[in-house]
Amino acid sequence: MDFQRFFLFLIFSFSALLLWDGWQRYQHPAPQPVTVAATSSNSSPETPKATSFQHSVDGTIVAGQASAQGKKIVVRTDSLLVEINTLGGDIQRAELLQHRDAIDKSKPFVLLQQHENHTYVAQTGLLGEGLPTHHAQYTATSDEYHLADGAETLSVKLLASNSVSKILTFHRGSYLIDVSYEIENTGTTSISPSAYFQLVRDDGVPAGDSKLVPTYTGPAIYTDQEKFQKVDFSSIEKNKTSYPKTADNGWVAILQHYFVAAWLPRDKVQREYYTKPLGNKQFSIGTILPIATIAPGQKGGISVPLYIGPANAKLDDIAPGFGLTVDYGWLTIIATPLFWLLTFIQGWVQNWGIAIVILTILIKLAFFPLSAASYRSMAKMRVVAPKLEKIKQQYGDDREKLNRAMMDLYKTEKINPLGGCLPMLIQIPVFIALYWAILSSVELRHAPFFGWISDLSAADPYYVLPAIMGISMLVQSKLNPAPPDPLQAKLMQLMPVIFSVVFFFFPAGLVLYSVVNNVLSIAQQWYITRNQEIEQKGAAKT
Repeated sequence: MDFQRFFLFLIFSFSALLLWDGWQRYQHPAPQPVTVAATSSNSSPETPKATSFQHSVDGTIVAGQASAQGKKIVVRTDSLLVEINTLGGDIQRAELLQHRDAIDKSKPFVLLQQHENHTYVAQTGLLGEGLPTHHAQYTATSDEYHLADGAETLSVKLLASNSVSKILTFHRGSYLIDVSYEIENTGTTSISPSAYFQLVRDDGVPAGDSKLVPTYTGPAIYTDQEKFQKVDFSSIEKNKTSYPKTADNGWVAILQHYFVAAWLPRDKVQREYYTKPLGNKQFSIGTILPIATIAPGQKGGISVPLYIGPANAKLDDIAPGFGLTVDYGWLTIIATPLFWLLTFIQGWVQNWGIAIVILTILIKLAFFPLSAASYRSMAKMRVVAPKLEKIKQQYGDDREKLNRAMMDLYKTEKINPLGGCLPMLIQIPVFIALYWAILSSVELRHAPFFGWISDLSAADPYYVLPAIMGISMLVQSKLNPAPPDPLQAKLMQLMPVIFSVVFFFFPAGLVLYSVVNNVLSIAQQWYITRNQEIEQKGAAKT
């Protein structure tokens, strides 16, 4: 096989692999942001059907008719600034105070919000005759709540009636909100209500996300049996979803780059999962849970945690499998330990950019023997390139004789034509895993490096790193054997330019990793090539 042709194929295959990996993660082309009419009291999303818990009338849950728009209740803790609507007790806005907006870094990042251009809210309701759904009006004793100094929790109590209250409990230093219902049975017969907990979102792309580096935005469901499953908006709209409809464990969530909102019911409680298109490009995902039977004159209730915050590996401590919301794709088994090592290094150097540099060096050292074998093979090919050119001129269009002569030359010179490629192929999964670990980790969001690079998760504002990346690729191409085919040679010359343009839009952390890797590769390849040429000249003299 022609080594240069195979090497060119390898480069294009690697690029295609990155694109395929991104497509697999996103599953469908990213939908464009859409303008959605403001969700008024008369157009609130439907309440889910309760097929398992027998609280439906003609297939539709009994829900109170929506009345006038509710009042806004503001809750502030050290981590969250939340707005609750007294209509349904919905959480209609959630600011993450420890994270900055993707575009305006002077403002907190807003995950949940509801306005005419975007809907992303958390809703709950009860299922049973006369019980409040997310259309019901609640009352509260105050319009503002603040977590007091020294206090660990803050509770906001909403009253739907004398017999039903909804309580939201916030915690210091936490993105968890315990959403509870307290129900008093004032009737003369026992009741067995259920409760639903859902997230409603449109299919718009989060502001600041790069279209060239696609990440998943959409619902997901986790159960012990089926594990982590994405349920994208397109599948919900076409009714082509496949996920467990019932289980006694698991959770539901809506993911976007770096952040997640999720309902996390406790295990060992039977539940029903559902997804539903709501029209106006809005979709819901939720779960229905039964509430223990409440006898006349007795009280009962239910509590389910709601997480609104950053996605990181520590989420496994909150719920089983919740750490999978940090989506490393099909190379999670490699990316997870790589990011753990990156985090460990950052703990010592206190700079994510330096940590990326050190980790890249460590990986390069780990693969040093493989890389050396690859570059040694390339160096030998570079030395025998003139001989190969003579053979091609000698045999012209006789492909059979040409290939036989080339193989004889490889055998005489003790060259494996694939020796430069196979070691590189082994390294590719590790580098792709590190690529996705850097891309998907919220810890690198707005993390500064040095000088002009104030955000490793954003593109280099002056394109310095992509330019260095292109130069390094150009230098590396000069160290490789020159392709004998003119078309291949032109393509190889264009590759640094093409990659530089693509990397203009990549996060600076990813470009930094690529630059360091290329510089180390150039140093190693130059040293090996130089020694190989010296050895060849010495052998020729003797």
